[in-house]
Amino acid sequence: MTQDDITLLVLAGGQGRRMGGVDKGWTRLHDKPLILHVLSRLEGQTRGVLINANRSLDAYEQLGYPVITDIEGDFKGPLMGILSGLTAASTPWVLVVPCDTPALPKDLVTRMIDGIGERDIAVAHDGERAHPVVALMRSDLAPDLREALAAGERKIDRWYARHHWCHVDFSDQPEAFTNLNSPQDKANLSQRLVGDGST
Repeated sequence: MTQDDITLLVLAGGQGRRMGGVDKGWTRLHDKPLILHVLSRLEGQTRGVLINANRSLDAYEQLGYPVITDIEGDFKGPLMGILSGLTAASTPWVLVVPCDTPALPKDLVTRMIDGIGERDIAVAHDGERAHPVVALMRSDLAPDLREALAAGERKIDRWYARHHWCHVDFSDQPEAFTNLNSPQDKANLSQRLVGDGST
């Protein structure tokens, strides 16, 4: 596998309930939307980029990448966003990341490639816990995921367990996976990004 075999899928289709229902992709951090922080960390490292969104569609489209909505509505969670991306991707592999994790490792793509081996799915792990929505997976898992969703599955970990999967160790940079679920998270991450020069 090379970077040219991968499509980057940015999940921006959630309801943002823990942030008061805001579209988290457009929440600003250092005067820049979170979606732009995420893209700037990984741009140019995959063959293409897809953005999964269910609102603010015009704004996301202005970023210059294809925007895909959930195949089924009613905000059915990240698995539906992943299915939508796997279905739309033209590459054999998809790297999934959330839109609200603005300090992702800049070497995420290469380390996920190196870590997956012969497995179907690789999930980032910060040394203490896994981050299921930061994952590299085969595009041809789409039919199985569609079947799981049709059966009512909504738990991402349970769907991963159906396949040959692994963790990829990022314990050297655990803070890279901090996401924004509250105003306090935003304040903490703002300080951290200033400290490491990532703004």
